[in-house]
Amino acid sequence: MLATTLYEDGDHRWIMFGRDPNKTEGIIDTNQYLIQSGNQAILLDPGGIELFAPMLSAVLKFVPAEKITHLFASHQDPDIISSLGLWDQALPNAKLYSPWLWESFIRHFGMERIEYCAIPDEGMTINLGRIQLQFIPAHYLHSSGNFHVYDPKAGILMSGDVGAALEATDAPIWVDNMASHTPKMKKFHQRWMPSNEAKLDWIRRVRQLNINIMAPQHGRLFQPPYVNEFLNWFEELPVGIAIR
Repeated sequence: MLATTLYEDGDHRWIMFGRDPNKTEGIIDTNQYLIQSGNQAILLDPGGIELFAPMLSAVLKFVPAEKITHLFASHQDPDIISSLGLWDQALPNAKLYSPWLWESFIRHFGMERIEYCAIPDEGMTINLGRIQLQFIPAHYLHSSGNFHVYDPKAGILMSGDVGAALEATDAPIWVDNMASHTPKMKKFHQRWMPSNEAKLDWIRRVRQLNINIMAPQHGRLFQPPYVNEFLNWFEELPVGIAIR
């Protein structure tokens, strides 16, 4: 599994894990993220159960298990958090932050020791070491209870399925041409995102943030000027049209 440092300032850093060449055929490729600040770290959308072993091995190269104090699941999908039962054994003292709506569903993946911290619909802010992280509402993009993570100090937005593209595991990490990249995103967003109203609400929120990197859960990451180009493209894209 490829590990890429996206940001580092002293003991504050973002690491992306993904592009797994050994993943089983037929399983969607995913991006997982580690944020560390001081003596605390959080795993964002730590992945499916089949990823647990390579993820644990990769993460421990950067931070010891006892410093992984938080987990975050943007929503309930198995590619997001079906590994929970194994993380529950590895990180018994951690807290899982996830939408309140999905607690009784996510517990089906196995959670006996990790504490479930329900995120209210309006979002919330938590402290991680010496920084703060904001859980930004992203409801209906695509899940009806859904959040993204914004780190104001690093200027990074983990945008979940927004900005996602389905590509080969050897695809580049960074978007370098929107004209060639948008066809890889179009059908995914039109099929998976059900609400134009929710889409526009999210865009209004995100335009107020200072974003140096937009990091989706699938596919390539965006830096300026491609962050704004994506927002402009997404704003004009009709979504929820699979019935046509």
